[in-house]
Amino acid sequence: MTNKRMNRRAFLKYSMTAVGSLATLAGVSGLYGIFGERYWIQLNTVPLAYHRYPAAFAGMRIVQFSDTHLGKYYSLGQLARVVKLVQREEPDLICFTGDLFDSNYGQINDDVIPILSRLQARLGKYAVLGNHDMRLEPKRVKDVLERSGFTVLVNANRSIVRGNSRLWIAGIDEMFHGKPDLPLALKGTEKDEFVLLLAHEPDFADTALKFPVDLQLSGHSHGGQIRIPFYGSLFTPDLGQKYEVGLYTFEKSEFHVYTNRGIGTTLFPIRFNCRPEITVFVLETKQP
Repeated sequence: MTNKRMNRRAFLKYSMTAVGSLATLAGVSGLYGIFGERYWIQLNTVPLAYHRYPAAFAGMRIVQFSDTHLGKYYSLGQLARVVKLVQREEPDLICFTGDLFDSNYGQINDDVIPILSRLQARLGKYAVLGNHDMRLEPKRVKDVLERSGFTVLVNANRSIVRGNSRLWIAGIDEMFHGKPDLPLALKGTEKDEFVLLLAHEPDFADTALKFPVDLQLSGHSHGGQIRIPFYGSLFTPDLGQKYEVGLYTFEKSEFHVYTNRGIGTTLFPIRFNCRPEITVFVLETKQP
């Protein structure tokens, strides 16, 4: 075998071909992220069991969606599709974990009310506000959600009763612009009763872990929005960095936090390796 040295012309030709291939790959990936994946909603089912979860509620289906960021890059028509997907899952409970509107490229729009009003759940619809909602006008966003049939929980809770059993759903105020008060949010709950907590920022879990909370549902991070294989997310926001995506467990505790990847986008209208998500939790009683 002879070993021929690559001449300058051949080297330049090879280099230009390689650069062209990389540019083409980057372009295709960008188009996929902008026009493909960010509309390709994934339905995730997460079964969970707890010792203190009441048997009367066994099999309850909780559907979570988050971070729609309605505005320039996410339309009311696209939200209507999300509503249809949520309803197909026959939810017992619907939870929205904040950032209804995008504070960078959106504005509060009452036209969202008839769309969100189509959401129906046997045990109710609950929501908390996100940091983008707070940057806009939190009272108006809260009003839009309430007129859409949601109970918006700001350091507050509600009980859900079935027969002689009950569980609690609590919501915490937004961490950047609000005044989160978990003891107030848990007021009236009993230590042996199951508590579901809605908190926009997932890193609030470090606080929730110290209290009688069983499951925290969060959003905020978008799962990183752009995730590079074998590397992870390029960027995650403050208070969404420790528990950035998916389900987290804790030693010597049944407490879980789940970070939903959200529906919309912010800053850049692109998702890569991080599809928008609707999550269905199926809760059961763990046997002794």
